[in-house]
Amino acid sequence: MKLRKIFCIAIIALSSLPTIAQINTDQVLRIGRNALYFEDYVLSIQYFNQVIAAKPYLAQPYFFRALAKFNLDDFAGAEADVSTAIEHNPFITDAYELRGVTRQNMGKIKEAVEDYDKALSILPENRGILFNKALALEELKDYDRAEEAFNNLIKHHPRFDSGYLGRAKLYLSIKDTAKAISDIDKALEINKNAVNGYVMRADIAINSHGDYQKALEDMNEAIKLQPRYAGYFINRAFLRHQTDDYYGAMSDYDYAVQLDPLNSVALYNRALLRAEVHDYNRAIDDLNQVIALHPNDYRTLYNRSIVFKEKGDYKDALKDVNKVIEAYPDLAAAYFLRFDIKRLMGDRSAEKDYNHSLALAKQRVKKKTDSTSGNDTQIGSMADVFGPGIGNPSGDDSEPQEVVAARFSSLLTINDNSSVEHEYNNKSIRGKVQNQNMSIDIEPMFVLSYYSAPTELKPTSDYMREVYDLNRTNSLRFLLQVTNKEPSLSQEDEIQRHFESIEYYNSYIATHATRAVDFFGRGMDHITVHNYKAAEEDFSRAIDIMPTFTLAWFMRSVARYKDFLSESENNNGNPADAQLKLQKARITYNSILSDIDQVLKLSPNSAIAYFNKGVIYVQLQDFTSALSAFNKAIELKPDFGEAYYNRGYVYFKLGNRANGTADLSKAGELGIVPSYNLMKRMNN
Repeated sequence: MKLRKIFCIAIIALSSLPTIAQINTDQVLRIGRNALYFEDYVLSIQYFNQVIAAKPYLAQPYFFRALAKFNLDDFAGAEADVSTAIEHNPFITDAYELRGVTRQNMGKIKEAVEDYDKALSILPENRGILFNKALALEELKDYDRAEEAFNNLIKHHPRFDSGYLGRAKLYLSIKDTAKAISDIDKALEINKNAVNGYVMRADIAINSHGDYQKALEDMNEAIKLQPRYAGYFINRAFLRHQTDDYYGAMSDYDYAVQLDPLNSVALYNRALLRAEVHDYNRAIDDLNQVIALHPNDYRTLYNRSIVFKEKGDYKDALKDVNKVIEAYPDLAAAYFLRFDIKRLMGDRSAEKDYNHSLALAKQRVKKKTDSTSGNDTQIGSMADVFGPGIGNPSGDDSEPQEVVAARFSSLLTINDNSSVEHEYNNKSIRGKVQNQNMSIDIEPMFVLSYYSAPTELKPTSDYMREVYDLNRTNSLRFLLQVTNKEPSLSQEDEIQRHFESIEYYNSYIATHATRAVDFFGRGMDHITVHNYKAAEEDFSRAIDIMPTFTLAWFMRSVARYKDFLSESENNNGNPADAQLKLQKARITYNSILSDIDQVLKLSPNSAIAYFNKGVIYVQLQDFTSALSAFNKAIELKPDFGEAYYNRGYVYFKLGNRANGTADLSKAGELGIVPSYNLMKRMNN
């Protein structure tokens, strides 16, 4: 088990700081702190932004904004903000503590210890700082100083159960199991609800004695204390499997999936158990879900290949094992599996794979980044949590064949059994948007619409001068808005009025002199009711009449884009047309880019047009051109949160993690909520 680094950073009043002079900023700061207290982190940042804009010399708003970013796992952004707070006021003890834990989470362990020492020079007996310093020293493998720090912590706080658990983890690192057990028992004596103690003791029972029954008893206690944590049920299922309680194991996996439907470990383990009892179809269903979540999960591909083979689906089995061999060309077990599949298919080349597997059997497998599992898994049993894991003790970059083969066929357990909530008395994580299960994609194109979906963070639509000018003329039947968050129309009367508007334009155009704005207005109604082809035709008519009609060029690009997406969704199931679809996509996207370029000729400072251009380049997988477009959008509109988000996405696609993280941090600061989720995923 890996103890979490951070146990507490309180939202502290900072009474030593001077009060803010102006009542308006004081009030906004207070509202922001209230939002922070109720864990509305993203919202709180918006309030702190206002205070910083009004009084950038104050330390408090930077500190509190850093605290919000820290809780959103935006550690780089938090470090920058808290450093600014320290620059403005170097006497804020809490700021040094916050920067310390932030740096500790970033892997800047030495710098974190320096911050803790600064804080301890003012508050030498502060429990949280002493604890985090001890953990940091352990991370540096400075075990003597770490033990001294834990001893000092326990001396000042002899009833602090987490101190004993932290020292127990240290003792396990230096393989002093007896002292570790003594500290765990002491922690549980102090606090019988110290869930980490039961989990650690379960791990030791497996590691030291292979005593699965004893481990099971402790995991039962952990589940009593945390009955909504899927990881504990996964680990108990593992233990039940070891004690031949297959029914109990399956029940635990089912409940873990019920608690967390996208938990890849629970799905994977349940699949293996289902395969073990010959429930192959449902095993395949589980494995398919894991691969949908982690397409390059070679462990799952390997096992799906086995299950396909067992149910006689040899072609699919061969596809999966080929992918594994491509990633692990020196894995003997994979070649033997392919031999077996080919043998069953009657393929004469099977013998070649058999001989190759024998030749590889005595060779070592080159290590690589473990893409066989997610970041929240641990290979083998819970005992592996305390050691270096499965690998070669000599420290080279290879492993024995049997070790890798075992990893590919073993059940998984959850590595990090503890969580911050355990030490915070089950605090809600409502505001931790980075932990939400959500699909990750770029921010979509901006469009003109009669409707938008305002949020608390973005109550008004975006601005385009041309839209403002057209609305002032009252030439359209409804007011235009600029948005990339169009709501779905659900009210029949709303939909009906746009069909009625189309009929109005039909009649008007038939009886009056042609005007570009009338075709544009009808085009807007057509696009509102999802008749994209008719909309495109109307925008084209408007352009023919008035070639300088910027908004018509803009909306024709949108209509073409929406029409293509609509057709693509309708044709998803025909793989035979894949090449044709790709060809059409390129033609369509080039025509869209041509329209956007016309917009930029007429309105060269349109940040939104550059943004849309970047979106199209992303669709074309031309990330270099997309980067250039988003750069220009941000240059023209420095507070363009959606552009920072998309540029961050592109940077990650290009392998530039540092710039990607910085952009997502800025996007989150500007209210783009998915930034924190994407940042966490990309940095794990």
